[in-house]
Amino acid sequence: MKRILIINGHPDKESFNFGLAEAYKNGAVKSGAEVKEINIRDLDFNPNLQFGYRKRTELEPDLIMVQDHLKWAEHLVWVYPVWWSSVPAMMKGLLDRVLLPGFAFKKRENSLFSDKCLTGKTARLICTLDQPGWYYKLIYGSPSHNALKKGTLHYIGVKKVGITAIGPIRLSKDEFRSKWLKKVERLGSQHK
Repeated sequence: MKRILIINGHPDKESFNFGLAEAYKNGAVKSGAEVKEINIRDLDFNPNLQFGYRKRTELEPDLIMVQDHLKWAEHLVWVYPVWWSSVPAMMKGLLDRVLLPGFAFKKRENSLFSDKCLTGKTARLICTLDQPGWYYKLIYGSPSHNALKKGTLHYIGVKKVGITAIGPIRLSKDEFRSKWLKKVERLGSQHK
């Protein structure tokens, strides 16, 4: 049985992102996967890595739970809107506070390189855009995809990362959204 963690980075529980997360979960559960969910909006934590890595900031209980869930999961599903070619502030804060040295990576002594601590996992990025995905890639170079896939997940050891970019969401019709909910449910059933 596959262990899947769905992390929803949208701050609005009435957003389409919550529908996408639910669709993925429904597909995964129907296929027999074990699923846990994190809605970042519901967590109680300071998103500011106040001292960088110079001085340790104690983790709030919700962040300890997130780390436990990340260790438990075999497949990570990140659902979020692309805002200003990036992820929402609380999601970035979660990444900063949770993916710490000693947990997500270990710095090598006298080296610029580090060892990856969260290897053997796969991931799927499901993000919504106010432009077509092809436009985001062609014109902007997909900065949020690159930051999360290469700069974050690859860095900590998650090598296989799929991306589902859904857009444009703004002004989209029910038929468009319904089609995407079905596609995302299918991804969940295939654990992709």
